Amino acid sequence: MLPGPTPRLRFREMTHTDLDYMANLLSDPRVMEFYPAPKSRDEAAEWIAWNRENYNTYGFGLWIIETHSGEFVGDCGLTWQDVNGTPELEVGYHVRLALQGQGFATEAAAACRDFAREKLDASDLVAIINPDNAASERVARKIGMSRRKDDLGGHVTVRTVLGMDL
Repeated sequence: MLPGPTPRLRFREMTHTDLDYMANLLSDPRVMEFYPAPKSRDEAAEWIAWNRENYNTYGFGLWIIETHSGEFVGDCGLTWQDVNGTPELEVGYHVRLALQGQGFATEAAAACRDFAREKLDASDLVAIINPDNAASERVARKIGMSRRKDDLGGHVTVRTVLGMDL
């Protein structure tokens, strides 16, 4: 199952043939500014494998987002994340630097929110964001999330957890 297409985007599962796209995306220091470090090509391959495992285990993960004409935009989707020992369904997104600021992340994240609500019958959705990442927080707020808490731990020292009841 995949989220349905949006006015400008379509979703598809990540495959190993996407390694060049994902390695370029995840190695970009600006895209990965709020991660501990950009990812290497090997780490991008692990990212794809993790998502393939998520598709097999849960039926969802981060998907490739692309324009209807097939231009690679980034990834967006749903993953289970640990928030203070509690599994939470998270919407996550990365958009190529050249395409940021054009509403693609919001459009894709809203489609994932709707997918979680309608296809997964989820009751809750979170976004885990570095508190300095104002652009990512704006995306989460645009799809209806509000700040729930600041979470100590995880892959950044402090994470802001925004969430919404579905």
